[in-house]
Amino acid sequence: MSLPSSVSKASCRDDISLKKQSHKAQQRYMDPDTGQCTELVVQAVKPASGPGIKQVRITDQTRRIPKLVVSLFRPKDCSPTNLIVFVLLWPFRFLICSIHLLFWPLDGLPKGGMGGGVDVTEYPPYLMYYWGQLWASRSQKEHSAFEKAEEHPKHVPPRAASNCITRLLRRRKLEDDLPSTPAVITSPPESTAHGFYPRRLVIARDDNHWEVCDDHDKIARHRYFAVTYRQSDILKHGKEEDFIASIQSAASQCKMKAYWLDLECMGDTEEEKHLDVYQMADIYRGAEFTVVVLPKSGDPTDAQSREPWRNWSNRVWTLPEILLSKELRYMVVPEGPVTMVTLRELANFAYGHDSKEAAVVNACAGMGCLYRLEHLTFLKTVIWCRGTPSQDPAKAPPKAQSRRSKGIDDLSYEAEKVYALMAFFEHRIMPFPSESDLHALARLSMINDEYRIAERMLSMFPHDIPSTSCWYADGDQYKAQFWDIEPEVQVAGVTDKGALVLDGCRAASIRWKDFPEVGVQTTGCGSRQLVAKIAVFGIPSFYAFAVQWIPWLWSKVTRESGDVSVDASGSCSGSSCTFNLSISPAAAVLAVVLFGWATILLILGPFMIAYSISGRILFTQPFLIGVKGALKVEEVSHYLYRAWLVRPRLAYTASGSVLAEHAEEGIREGNLTQYDKVKEMDDLYTLVDTSTGTLYYFTAKRPPTVCLYTGREGGLGRFVLCSENCTANELHKETVLRMPSQIHRSMRSCGWLAIGGAED
Repeated sequence: MSLPSSVSKASCRDDISLKKQSHKAQQRYMDPDTGQCTELVVQAVKPASGPGIKQVRITDQTRRIPKLVVSLFRPKDCSPTNLIVFVLLWPFRFLICSIHLLFWPLDGLPKGGMGGGVDVTEYPPYLMYYWGQLWASRSQKEHSAFEKAEEHPKHVPPRAASNCITRLLRRRKLEDDLPSTPAVITSPPESTAHGFYPRRLVIARDDNHWEVCDDHDKIARHRYFAVTYRQSDILKHGKEEDFIASIQSAASQCKMKAYWLDLECMGDTEEEKHLDVYQMADIYRGAEFTVVVLPKSGDPTDAQSREPWRNWSNRVWTLPEILLSKELRYMVVPEGPVTMVTLRELANFAYGHDSKEAAVVNACAGMGCLYRLEHLTFLKTVIWCRGTPSQDPAKAPPKAQSRRSKGIDDLSYEAEKVYALMAFFEHRIMPFPSESDLHALARLSMINDEYRIAERMLSMFPHDIPSTSCWYADGDQYKAQFWDIEPEVQVAGVTDKGALVLDGCRAASIRWKDFPEVGVQTTGCGSRQLVAKIAVFGIPSFYAFAVQWIPWLWSKVTRESGDVSVDASGSCSGSSCTFNLSISPAAAVLAVVLFGWATILLILGPFMIAYSISGRILFTQPFLIGVKGALKVEEVSHYLYRAWLVRPRLAYTASGSVLAEHAEEGIREGNLTQYDKVKEMDDLYTLVDTSTGTLYYFTAKRPPTVCLYTGREGGLGRFVLCSENCTANELHKETVLRMPSQIHRSMRSCGWLAIGGAED
């Protein structure tokens, strides 16, 4: 974790009491022991040095006496040299261990209780929570930026002045609108959210003249057809009036008295355009048929020329237009006949042999069966491939649409792909030019919460995690699909930076500064606890009793026993005096017994401590421990259990990381060659889960400090590892691991968490 040499200042709320503080712009974390924002210290296999780098060598907090006892009974290995050194140094180590037991007796107790008992069953908790306001919320009771925009519209940024999920159909004025004009819509948009008929149609009068009509009663009495085309192809060499005339000629061919064409029927005001985009699905569902208009190709007689079809199919709105239509036809302008075409024929002309498009078309044509979520996933994939790339979320959003912009291809919605996709959902969102595509996708996911698209994306591990809105995922490195993941969290809202605010999270802090002394539970806890108590408390107690209380016992015996006497005599010569004191036999015997028993315990002490730490470990206190670089299983066992004679089995993960490999033997565990393959990789980290005794290798830009349980897939849990951005009060996804689902029960539930906004 390297930082620039010139470190700037940053401010955050430094603890769970939300106190403000200033600190260097460095990676920090919420300390689970103190509840304060603290500079992150990372232990590393090869600590890096330099300005702004805080890496230290690997250490552990194991107590000294258990480590000395282990060194008495376990040589490093069975090589002749080490065995000889072990035998020669044994008396010296035994003496050192006995001295420690005499002067530092409590150091002989393992963490968690006497002889290996443990009461701690939870991972260190993550104490911070999201304390900011929402930009858009799932619940109508929650305050959001939209509510504030209505009260103080001049003080809210354009992106923040968008909408609350439950009020997204309200009317709205943008700051950069042109001077206001009388609105055509006289009723609230809530009453026209879903309609049987378009808001406008071009209708032929009795004198065969065409006029744009917005009379609802008149529109309801006419059957109409819709038109789809690529504006840049059709209007490149011809005039708009000529194109409209060709559409009217096609209407006469088909004996239709009304049609819908975006050039004539799209709204004039900003508000009307939003509503037209919102109702686009209703427009094409209600049409008797849809006409695909193609330009002249090189051979005017070849209506099935692939190039015009391909150009037309690259539009974002193509799929909603054809898949929602009852019947399809096509024509070549200016005077081509209107010809019927089936959905499968049209798909063959436009998409060729693209597998995802074929799957979507087959499902819509009744030729194939797709699970609903699978269908929506394919639709998202193919729509995302069309049109121009989405604007970088870090850049400023585009300005509001011009009122002179009529065609749908002229609209500059940044979230145009989401608005095209929402036509296939049961519930839709009102478009807003100022929001990004990921803001819109999050809103669409919240209002259609039965699919939980955003929650599923959060648990996926894409090949490239976005620097902003890192919850978004197009694919998964574990090769799972959307419908394979069962979310365990719920999105409560979206922040103005595009982060998801999650409810129902279970989280644990990851420890990076060292290996802690973990508590354990062993076999025969009762007897081992008793032996440990005798060794730890008996030796110093008997010595102290013998030294401090023998004079008191001697004086008491002298006063109360008639047959026990004490003789004291003395003589003086000059300035010096000599006294002779003889203690009673009972007191002398008692002193010898106490000192002798204490000495025996001192000699047996290392063996008694060895017995107390030699049981089979049944349960280990849960910890998630991180290390920069690669550690072997044997090295982790040494740092973690160097205070225990019988160490539990540790293993590499079999499928929990993208770097994991299966072992070919009968036991399900990771291949032992994992270490050799990853040890030289850049930005490599090792994660140790003490609860299951598993090692995970992963790569990340920054050391993750929080582990979130977000879902399940393939028999394992999905755990998102995040770094913390204390200044933004957000988390940033660094990687995703597949870990045993049961460990989430040892994670404490936490409050709202925001994940995925701006990168630190």
